[in-house]
Amino acid sequence: MPPAEAFDNGMANRKKIKFPGFKILDGYITRKFLGTFAFAIALIIVIVVVFDAVEKMDDFITTKASLQSVAVDYYLNFIPYFINQFSGLFTFIAVIFFTSKMAYQTEIIAILSSGVSFRRLMWPYFLSALLITLFSLSLNLWVIPNANARRVEFERKHLTKNTYIRYDRHIYRQVYPGTFAYIRSYNGSGKASYLAIEKYEESRMVASLEASDVKFDPDTKHWTAEKYLMRTFDENDIERLEKREKLDTMINLDVVELGKLEDIIQTMSIGQLSRFIEEQRAKGSDMVSMFEVERQNRFAYPMATFVLTVIGVSLSSRKVRGGTGLHIGIGIGLCFTYILVCKFAAEFAKSSSFFSPILLVWLPDIFYALIALYLYRKAPK
Repeated sequence: MPPAEAFDNGMANRKKIKFPGFKILDGYITRKFLGTFAFAIALIIVIVVVFDAVEKMDDFITTKASLQSVAVDYYLNFIPYFINQFSGLFTFIAVIFFTSKMAYQTEIIAILSSGVSFRRLMWPYFLSALLITLFSLSLNLWVIPNANARRVEFERKHLTKNTYIRYDRHIYRQVYPGTFAYIRSYNGSGKASYLAIEKYEESRMVASLEASDVKFDPDTKHWTAEKYLMRTFDENDIERLEKREKLDTMINLDVVELGKLEDIIQTMSIGQLSRFIEEQRAKGSDMVSMFEVERQNRFAYPMATFVLTVIGVSLSSRKVRGGTGLHIGIGIGLCFTYILVCKFAAEFAKSSSFFSPILLVWLPDIFYALIALYLYRKAPK
């Protein structure tokens, strides 16, 4: 066979050669990704549970908590919260760990040299990130709120340092636009030592109701007292006092709102939280921003899985002299800065009156998505 003809046949055969099974590559990377993620999460959970159990052992013994109650009511409801809190960090670590190992063993170079594009290489990473995101969203929106409610109840009963922090001594709530309620020393069983309801018009008090030893009926939603005092103010601020018997009134204030609201909203599913926000917005509450931050965080943090995955692959797919250790060091540094920025943005969003809390909560994701896009463009092709 002439050399030219043999060369042409060889080139034709090379064009027919394809990478040996994209499905095999997808399965290989997906197993590595999810397996490393699950192993890292499981390892840290075991360590945290052991240390937490040792720290709280005296409380468990003092309150005579059974082993089943500790395991089921506390730790089984504690683990989902912990998994979700660190899912972003361990997603990042998992991607960096096994991808940099593949790069160090020249597997990435072999895959790209065989004709697989870097975009195609990212497909199994995105598939794995999607599974982790859906898992994290389901935890955030439904599982963790229910687990938090059971965990908080266990802590109230069996962890002595938490039995007294469920309710503040002095509770202020807005019940209607321009109408505020003050409750002192609510004991959690439907009784309070003092109740005051004040009505304002253009920052001027026009009426108030004051009562001692009030009780709340959970069935009728009524607050009752044996005696109460009515105070009214006319346009000249002349006060009129009137003592009355048998207070029986219903105000737009349920006892569920008397606890620490930061803790209460963490026990609400996404549907309950959305309804609660609308109720507080209708009341004119000045804490709507804080509730909105909680709702947006439940979506924003899981969605960051995609961003952290792209950053991790882009950083660790290049073979460098420092090897896996250098990749992990850079990756952990970036991930911790992301978590720090998220916390800072969330706290700023709760008190900011100039920027939308929705924008501030999603701003870290947007910023790091731009970093991910830059690193992706600089990644080896």
